[in-house]
Amino acid sequence: MVTGSSTRAATILDVARLAGVSYQTVSRVLNDMPNVADKTREKVEKAIEELQYTPSVAARALVTRRSRTIGVINTGATDFGPASIANGFSVAADAANYAVTLASVADASADAVRAAFALLMRQNVEAIVLIAVRTSAYEAIAGVDLAVPLVSIDPVGHSGFHSLSLDQYHGARRAVGHLVALGHREILHVSGPPDSLDATERARGWRDELAAHGLTARDVVCGAWTPQSGFEAGKIVVPLIRDVTAVFVANDQMALGLLHAFEDAGISVPEDISLVGFDDIPEAAHYTPPLTTMRQDFDALGRQLMDDLVGILAGGPASERERTIPALVARSSSTAPRTHPVGRNG
Repeated sequence: MVTGSSTRAATILDVARLAGVSYQTVSRVLNDMPNVADKTREKVEKAIEELQYTPSVAARALVTRRSRTIGVINTGATDFGPASIANGFSVAADAANYAVTLASVADASADAVRAAFALLMRQNVEAIVLIAVRTSAYEAIAGVDLAVPLVSIDPVGHSGFHSLSLDQYHGARRAVGHLVALGHREILHVSGPPDSLDATERARGWRDELAAHGLTARDVVCGAWTPQSGFEAGKIVVPLIRDVTAVFVANDQMALGLLHAFEDAGISVPEDISLVGFDDIPEAAHYTPPLTTMRQDFDALGRQLMDDLVGILAGGPASERERTIPALVARSSSTAPRTHPVGRNG
């Protein structure tokens, strides 16, 4: 008899022998099919536990016509937010006994996104999750007829499929509102890339919050989410600081680059200028000074996405959820506007 300590993995035949039933009965138990007596089901489940038997995904797919595999297309896999969402989703999928096949699409071109969809469909996935950071990804799937459910992380809410996201727009308004409450009236914005959905929503929130207080929005300085792009943006911002008292930065990594540029120019944060970021990456609390930012629970969003997908795959309707607004985390990088000449060169 095979035991859990055997050097080879147990098979369905081993389970059948230990339970004293046919392998067909074991298969019916594994796939939760009817017409199995309760006592028989208990014997099979006990044998599975004793042998530490793990059923083959491929074998189960042949019986149920379901692969229990979900495809994930991530067009921003190297960015903190998309990577964290994908990780939260994968952990939740594993807990729900689903495998995840990941397709990372670096350039997010229409051809690359469509190729990723085709690849996943050939692998018999039950559903596809799209974690997209650029508008082009949604343009690529417009009109594509999929045979499986599609769900996405989408701050805009494109029609045609179920989507979830955090509320980037109101998160940005909350960040700018924090600066206004401190007394700032000239608040610059360093945005993400122009074709980024999140960047567009955060810039829109910045403008609208300023307008709500009768304040004027200056020209946006564009970055590319990276610390280096933040450093380059910082060099553009430095000459403007005599007229600006605060900067709202579209993510924490670019804020790190701004801090570097300000340090090089002899400009102190927050004594000379206040700085607010977005995301609350783990390092943000350890910047010099610690960064005021907007906390996004990406991990929870990934788990929520899997919860909704399980319901959709079971034939239920997609749940309607309110978009969660990121929470303000006030730290040392933001304070009241300066009352002195700025920097060592001021």
